Amino acid sequence: MYKMKRSATLSLITIICAAYLADQLYPAFYEKTALFGPLVESGQYWRLFTVALVHGGLTHLFFNMFSLLLLGNPIEAVLGKARFLVIFFTSLLTGSLASIYLTNDLHVSVGASGAIFGLFGAFIALGKRLNQGARDIYVIVGLNFVFGFILGGVDWRAHLGGLVGGYLTTAVLLRITRV
Repeated sequence: MYKMKRSATLSLITIICAAYLADQLYPAFYEKTALFGPLVESGQYWRLFTVALVHGGLTHLFFNMFSLLLLGNPIEAVLGKARFLVIFFTSLLTGSLASIYLTNDLHVSVGASGAIFGLFGAFIALGKRLNQGARDIYVIVGLNFVFGFILGGVDWRAHLGGLVGGYLTTAVLLRITRV
């Protein structure tokens, strides 16, 4: 019997979508997973990662998962599953930390956007290896920041932290590993 290899990208999408369903069925799930600085600082460090499991509605979930699919598959194909996961989770962490430490406001953040922007950063760092125009990625990232400021309610700090984290992690991985 032929066994199909599951990509890390598809696995992440499945886990995040299942978590969204759990969040809809069990409201306490949100309370235990959303990113809130004072709770992280009191020792609830898991929130730096579980923030990716909760989203602010179906539209938010759809756009994050669609972006994860479009960005994750080519990055995973070029770098492999392990390196892709290192980039994803490092970007998620740097996005969460930026969200907490670059603001004075008490705010709750949700979503995988920090990690998604980290994949944009990885795309930029990979450049020609993906045969994609970096200019297109710059435009998409720029538009996302502009809309975030115009529409409000978007944690641009997490986006910025993830973008920088994804770029730097990919640059380091490219220097220390053979790809």
